[in-house]
Amino acid sequence: MEDQYQQALDFLYGYINFEKNPLERYQASKIDTDRPRQLLAFLGDPHQDYPAIHIAGTKGKGSVAAMAAASLQAAGLTVGLYTSPHLREFRERIRVLTPDDRDGRITPDEFVACMEQVRAGLDEVTGITWFEIVTAIAFLYFSQRQVDVAVIEVGLGGRLDATNVVTPEVSVITTLSLDHTQLLGDTLAQIAYEKGGIIKPGVPVVTASQKPEALTKLKEICDERGAPITVIGEDWQYQSAREKYGATVNQTLIITAGPDPAFIPPDSAFRVALAGEHQLENAAVALAALEQVWEMFPTLTLEAMQIGLASAHWDGRLQVLQEGDDKPMVLVDCAHNVDSTTRLAEALLNDYTYKKLILIFGAPADKNITQMMTILFPLADAIIVTTSHHPRSATPAWLSEEAARLGFATIQAQTIGEALTMGLEMAGPGDLLCTTGSIIVVGDLLNQWDDLQSPTI
Repeated sequence: MEDQYQQALDFLYGYINFEKNPLERYQASKIDTDRPRQLLAFLGDPHQDYPAIHIAGTKGKGSVAAMAAASLQAAGLTVGLYTSPHLREFRERIRVLTPDDRDGRITPDEFVACMEQVRAGLDEVTGITWFEIVTAIAFLYFSQRQVDVAVIEVGLGGRLDATNVVTPEVSVITTLSLDHTQLLGDTLAQIAYEKGGIIKPGVPVVTASQKPEALTKLKEICDERGAPITVIGEDWQYQSAREKYGATVNQTLIITAGPDPAFIPPDSAFRVALAGEHQLENAAVALAALEQVWEMFPTLTLEAMQIGLASAHWDGRLQVLQEGDDKPMVLVDCAHNVDSTTRLAEALLNDYTYKKLILIFGAPADKNITQMMTILFPLADAIIVTTSHHPRSATPAWLSEEAARLGFATIQAQTIGEALTMGLEMAGPGDLLCTTGSIIVVGDLLNQWDDLQSPTI
């Protein structure tokens, strides 16, 4: 079966993959929802077999999806979870979570079986892309597993994304900022227009607090489509409590106003397992989205949501791989744009205690690397620049030159393995070794972590 799985993956990767080869422009002439609709129609429209929560945004999509899915799972439900990109291996993208299986990744044999069914319809659709095929596999698999509900993360943008074939119970917009500007536009209004493309007529919308330009555009779209909108920070109010214990910060979200009191009574508290102050707003967004499906699922109680938020796990987001009094802390974070880099910097300044910060940095060449460096590099005592095997990754030589132009000295490492070895050799007890700048770099490190650790650590 392992050979069949690899053959199915190889076949899939023969199709256009815009994650590796970005579009010149995010436009209907190159990607649209007609192709996935045609393919799903061939498969019997499996995406219509279950209710869905659909999530778009620049930052926080995966975290909101993870918290919503964990809460639904804690309610005893079978939950489809579709996210992208994967961090460590492909099957992370397609999961079915049950009370007995918190990991839920599609198995190799299940993937092969779904790939064969989807493959039969590919000749019917001209120009189908890699992500459109993966989306069809996920939706088919969720139908076959008879999920109670699916939590679906947008791949890119929203308006033209393959996932936008669904008509969900609620459309969710997480924090918007400038990213993929060459594809989605270089203003917040343009970004909001693309992300707000998932808003359907009459379907409730939940959005994180947004900058005025973005929120105005989202409200315009909602007005046009008759979609009621809930804005976290306006319609829902919350407070936060954060207490530092050694190397960790315990975070509690307190909902003070907004939801139906029968759903969440005033001043209800939720411990939030995901690290970083920004996760408190993401948790509020997840809860507001869950309110829209609450009446469908009587077991979605306050206790279930408290368990879900306290147990949600999302690799690569302020994830501590190692800590202890006799060794350096090792932290990874997938910050890969200016907004997420700013949040990482805030966490490094406020949430962690260390003698020396050693930074391992690798980033895609199409990101605003200069500004990311300007935000992060002043915090570091030593900087190692590296790369991944991904074709969009900037080279260590280029990163080093750009850093030098900004006044920062760096050490070049040609692989993440080499960078990690260097970093562990440089770091001592009480130091912090942080790897960031790219989902691909962090995923590469996580895949090699067990093998790359220093034997003395």
